[in-house]
Amino acid sequence: MAGALRIYSVGMSVAFEGAFHAFALSRRPMLRRTAFLLCGDWYQADDLVQTALVKLYVAWPRVRASGPPDAYVQRVLVRCYLDERRRPWRRESPVEIVDRDGTATGPEEDQRDLRSELARLPRRQRATLLLRFWLDMSVAQTADALGCSEGTVKSQTARALTTLREQLGDPALLTEESS
Repeated sequence: MAGALRIYSVGMSVAFEGAFHAFALSRRPMLRRTAFLLCGDWYQADDLVQTALVKLYVAWPRVRASGPPDAYVQRVLVRCYLDERRRPWRRESPVEIVDRDGTATGPEEDQRDLRSELARLPRRQRATLLLRFWLDMSVAQTADALGCSEGTVKSQTARALTTLREQLGDPALLTEESS
C-alpha cells in the first residue's frame, strides 16, 4: 500500500501507538528531505527514514517520556546514514545520471552544482554541514547527533566549507572571511 504508514506492534499501548503514528506521519516529509540532503538519492532517503522510524518505534515509550522526540529521530537518521557505508556488503556503485539534452540553465543548474559538490564531500563533513546549516543545529546539538566532540564539529565544518569553496571555484567565496 503506497504512501500509507502501517505499524504492527506487540505490547505498545493504543495511546502510545497513536502518538507514534501521528508523529511519524507529521515528520516523515521533513525527515525524507533531510535524508535526501545527506545521501543525494530519494530511494536511499526513503530507506534511511524507514530505518530511523523503526528504531524510534522500538524506543518510543522511553523517548516520548523524556521529551520531544525530534532531536532523537534526527540523531538516529544521521547515524543510520553514517552506518550505511560502514557495512561493505551494502555499498552500491552509483552511476552518474545525465540529462537527455545535456544542458541545464538558471537556478536549477546552481542547485545541481551545489548538490554534486556536496555529494563529493566525505560523509561526516556532509552530515555536519546539513545539521549545522540546513537543520540549524548548534555546535553542541550537532556534536550530540554525530556522537563526537564540539571541536570535531567545528573542524569538520571548516574543512567542508573550505573544500566547497575550492570546488565551486568562486573567488568571492574563496576570499570571504569566516566568522
